[in-house]
Amino acid sequence: MSGFVAEARIRLDDPGAIIGPVCEHLKEHGAEITLSGDTWVVAMDMATSSFRQEDDSIVVRAEAADLQSLYFIKMGIASHIIEFAGDETPEIAWTGDGTQLAAPPNFDVLEVVAVRDVTPHMRRITLAGDNLARFDTLQALHLRVIIQHPDAVAPQWPSVGSNGLVRWPAGTHRPQLRKYTVRSLDRAAGTMDIDFVIHADAGPGSAWAARARVGEQVGVVGPGGGGLKPADWYLFAGDETALPAIGRMLETLPDTARGVALIEVADAAEEQALRLPAGVSVRWLHRDGRAAGTTTLLYDAVRETAFPQDGSTVYAWAACEFEAFRAIRTFLRKEKGLGKAEQLVVSYWRRGKSEDEAEASHD
Repeated sequence: MSGFVAEARIRLDDPGAIIGPVCEHLKEHGAEITLSGDTWVVAMDMATSSFRQEDDSIVVRAEAADLQSLYFIKMGIASHIIEFAGDETPEIAWTGDGTQLAAPPNFDVLEVVAVRDVTPHMRRITLAGDNLARFDTLQALHLRVIIQHPDAVAPQWPSVGSNGLVRWPAGTHRPQLRKYTVRSLDRAAGTMDIDFVIHADAGPGSAWAARARVGEQVGVVGPGGGGLKPADWYLFAGDETALPAIGRMLETLPDTARGVALIEVADAAEEQALRLPAGVSVRWLHRDGRAAGTTTLLYDAVRETAFPQDGSTVYAWAACEFEAFRAIRTFLRKEKGLGKAEQLVVSYWRRGKSEDEAEASHD
C-alpha cells in the first residue's frame, strides 16, 4: 500500500512477548495477519502495519492511503502496545508522515447557530462548520460531542502526542465526551443537527444542551459507529435516545423499502413527524408515566412483529436501555436466527448508571 508512512522503535523488556498478542488482538478487530519471516504483517481496510523484533525493541511500520487512516492505525498500535506492556511504560515516538498533526484529523470546532425544541423533551441544536462532508454517511451515524467543564475558564481541545495518542490539557477541568447521532446534515449550508434528550437527572450532554446558546463553540469528534445496511425489509426499534438515528435512517430509505419502526417515548407529546417510505410503518409506544428503562414495551413490540416469510432480506437495527438491549438481541439472534450481518443491537444507556459506568460494565 502506497501513500503515507510512519515508523516507531519501541524499547521493551521482552519485545518478542508483546508482538504476537498485539497482532492476534488486532485480528479480533477484523485485521488479516500474516507472518513473513520474522515480521508480522497486519492488513486492515485502509492501512497496513508490520511488527518485528530488533534487539530489545519492536520496530513498527504503519502505512495508509490517507493521513486520517494513518492517524487511526498509529493510535491503535500505540494504545495496544501500552496495554499489553503491562507495568512497563514504553516510550513511543513516531517518525515520518503525520507527526505534524496538531489536532486529531477527525476533530472540529463548530458554532451553535440555532437551538429549538422539537418536543417537550427533545432539543435540536444546529451546528455550523467548514469540514462536515465526512458526516454525510449512513455507515457511521454517530459522533462525540466535547462537553466542556462548567468551571473551565476557556475551552479545552484535544491535541496529538508524539506517541500518536490523543492528549488533553493538564488540569482538573478536562472535558467529557458524549456520543450522539447526526440527525441531519446540510452540506450546502455547512450545518448539521444534533438532537438531545432533555431530562431532570441530566448528564453532561443533556445539561449542556439545556443551557446551549447561539454563538458558542463546541467541539466534535467523528464520525463513528455502525449504520444502515441494504435490505428488503427493516425492523427499527428504540427509545427516545435512538429516535434521532431511527429518524435519519428512515428518511434515507429507498422508496421501495418495507418494514416497521417501533419507538418508545414518554407519551404522545414526544411523537415526531417523520418522513418515511409508504411501505414502512411507525408504531409509537407510550410509557405514560412509567420511568424510562422500567418497562418491556419495546421488547414486547419486537416479539409481536411479523417478520417476512417470502424470502425477503432482513435487517434489524435496535438501540435502547441495557436490559431491553439484551432481551431484544437474544430474541433476534436465537429465536429469529438473524446473523451478524442482519442485525445491529446496541445499548445506548443503562438505568441507574452514568454513561462512563455503563460502558465499563457493558457485556
